[in-house]
Amino acid sequence: MSEPTRASGACLCGAIRFSVILPSLLCGHCHCTMCQRGHGAAYVTWFTVARDRFRVDRGEGELVVYASSGHGKRTFCGRCGSSLFCELSEHPDQVDIVLANMSDPIDLAPQAHIFFDDRARWVAVNDGLPRLGGATGKEPLKEDA
Repeated sequence: MSEPTRASGACLCGAIRFSVILPSLLCGHCHCTMCQRGHGAAYVTWFTVARDRFRVDRGEGELVVYASSGHGKRTFCGRCGSSLFCELSEHPDQVDIVLANMSDPIDLAPQAHIFFDDRARWVAVNDGLPRLGGATGKEPLKEDA
């Protein structure tokens, strides 16, 4: 039996190092206003793994957790401020990880744009991926949304 594929990542300053065992569950671009404000960007690309396939390898004491809503929390590096993880109460067995913080490739390309109806209107998105939104952020949108 072959070894599982492990992918590693880190924060900007390197104080936090983490790893996941693939496969990923999903990968997508989030356009919600919390992601925009939390990252200072038009959208953020997250990927999701099962919690039991995720571990912090170094720097756990440097992690800062922020309850960004009644149903979710975001984790940052306390030294450099890098946004790293998001955990949602509706999926307690999963961890969302910022794809840009990965040092190694993962097994999925982005599959969709979620909360697309909250998007920053100053960014053109022409990649052909599904555009989802509505109350859950994952409902199909009309072409003009």
